Amino acid sequence: MHLKLVTALIALFATAHSAVLAIEPIGAFAPKARILFQGDSITDGNRGRSADPNHILGHGYAFIIAARHGAAFPEAKLDFMNRGISGNTVLDLEKRWQKDTLDLKPDVLSILIGVNDDGRNVPLDQYEQTYDKLLTETKAANPKVKFVLCEPFVKHSGPISESILKRQEIVARLAKKHGAALVQFQKVFDAANERAPADYWIWDRVHPTYRGHHLMADEWERVVRASWKAE
Repeated sequence: MHLKLVTALIALFATAHSAVLAIEPIGAFAPKARILFQGDSITDGNRGRSADPNHILGHGYAFIIAARHGAAFPEAKLDFMNRGISGNTVLDLEKRWQKDTLDLKPDVLSILIGVNDDGRNVPLDQYEQTYDKLLTETKAANPKVKFVLCEPFVKHSGPISESILKRQEIVARLAKKHGAALVQFQKVFDAANERAPADYWIWDRVHPTYRGHHLMADEWERVVRASWKAE
């Protein structure tokens, strides 16, 4: 019985090791790169505010991405950081941009912001102008920074508001202007609804379940991998 258990554990380890080795590298993740996730509660993921490594990245797509690539490429010494804050709009990002973004000097900056702007009726032109300003300031501080812009999304259990659709268009426009990778999460969740009910992926109007976060991580990696090919 003991031999069978040992054999099973060895097989399990080998399978896990093979899965880690199977992860394709992402060209944007140069050795010692700092990857910063910025946004609202979806990115925040109830992250810790201390140096506790078990919670510092939150419990969402950012954690999944960091865990997978940190385990697969330890020699790269990638530095993943999360500065998402629950409830934030782009106007809140602007207030803390210097401290929580520019001072951290990211090599890859991923931003997901907009659903709270929609809920608080931040005017569309102000949303775009402020977002554009933050990207311009970041590029001025580091011309080589790589942007990953994620469109805001909602649970598609009925018609999506015109305002959310317009904010998605704004993010796409800014991604094109600033040479950013564009992650279209709405399409991912809409397609997932054909496999399971919308509540399976997003538990309220905007917050994904752990299953939804896994979809987000997969799509984020797919888009970023395609945008910057590994050498």
